[in-house]
Amino acid sequence: MILLSTTLLNAQDGAQLFKAKCNTCHIVDKNSTGPILKGAKQKWTDAGEGEMLYEWVKNSQNLIATGKSKVAMEVQNFSASAMTPQAVTNEEIDAILNYVDTYTPPTPVVGDSTTAGALTPTIVPNYKENLTLFYWLLTSIIVLLLGIIVMSSSINTLIRSDYFKKKLAENEEKGKAILPTIIALVGVFSLFSVNDVHAFSYMGPGEAVEGMPWLKVENSDLYAMVAVDLILISVLLYLRRMFKDFLVMARPEKAKTTVEEVAPALKKLNKILTDVVPIEEEQTILMQHEYDGIRELDNNLPPWWVWGFYATIIFAVIYIFNYHILGTADLQTQEYNRSVAEAKKEVDAYLSKMAMNVDETSATVMTEKSDISAGKALFEINCIACHNPKGEGNIGPNLTDDFWIYSPDVKDIFKLVKLGNANGMPEHASKLNPIQIQQVASFVLSLPYTKGKEPQGKEFKK
Repeated sequence: MILLSTTLLNAQDGAQLFKAKCNTCHIVDKNSTGPILKGAKQKWTDAGEGEMLYEWVKNSQNLIATGKSKVAMEVQNFSASAMTPQAVTNEEIDAILNYVDTYTPPTPVVGDSTTAGALTPTIVPNYKENLTLFYWLLTSIIVLLLGIIVMSSSINTLIRSDYFKKKLAENEEKGKAILPTIIALVGVFSLFSVNDVHAFSYMGPGEAVEGMPWLKVENSDLYAMVAVDLILISVLLYLRRMFKDFLVMARPEKAKTTVEEVAPALKKLNKILTDVVPIEEEQTILMQHEYDGIRELDNNLPPWWVWGFYATIIFAVIYIFNYHILGTADLQTQEYNRSVAEAKKEVDAYLSKMAMNVDETSATVMTEKSDISAGKALFEINCIACHNPKGEGNIGPNLTDDFWIYSPDVKDIFKLVKLGNANGMPEHASKLNPIQIQQVASFVLSLPYTKGKEPQGKEFKK
């Protein structure tokens, strides 16, 4: 039972021990700064030196100094860097080697082909674009309704005029034709009196998800509004045609219209559109007061102006409820702040994307405290085995003095960390992304001088 528990414990801890003790210089299934570890245990066992493998891991230099291990003499020539002594037990070494020997590269998870075909993709409408189209369609509906109201008012003024009634009485047959026209007009307007109105999904306070508009307009809603627009256009065109027909009905039937006859016709049309009293009847609307012989007329306001005034009142009510009472739309300050926040997210995403394009030709020294702290954490995980915690050097050189084997330029340090070299420096491109490599390089350049390993390389004055 004790042996079984130890085996299970070793199997569970092998991966974690490898990452903590060996990951800096070794890769499981290929050569790096150190040789490939997969099959190493079998190699030492085949050479009859299985027990010496534990001594090698704990202190390789002592084993080499004894000269009793042939495998140790071969392995020491693999790299110019000596293996760092490791404070591990034999059981932990077994756990690491068992993990290495049983390691299999991870394979990407592929979806089950038996269920893939059964899934039906759900198409989610673009609610932001739909809301913009909704605003345009709603505006067109309002404009068309105003046009219908103005045209209806003009027709009403025309058919109530004495001139039209006189002409209508003179031609009884044309008068009979008006009845089906009015019935058809009432039928068209009855389309708007139905009670079945499609309900939009209104997002109440606290219900909206970030990035979701206040009103969820489905594609079917837009189709319905387009249909309403088409109906209103048809109604407006029908009213326009009716107005023209009524004008033709009231117009004197002559083969030719002389220039003298055009002017009275224009006057009549102007009266219908402006609802003014004819000059010969102005005495009926004279005001009682008089100023310097000038009398004031009490003319009606033009129908188009009156309906425009009503439209502004309706707009004001909608505006107050939309912006100040219901709060369904943002005021200018809120809209500005929201736009700035959205733009900042886009800028941050762009900068983050561009930051990953850093390489050994464009790397720069990072001075933000957050970047230096991140670089320190990465250094402690990946570099202290060879350079010690303060960078004073161990297997690798001292990183805190003014002596550099290559160069203290951040671009050269970035390249060395990224690609490694044949002198024992492992590559880190497979472990760290470009930003992390730049953070580590910046942290190295920020290290204060610490007395440690003797200077190596050429001196670079700061």
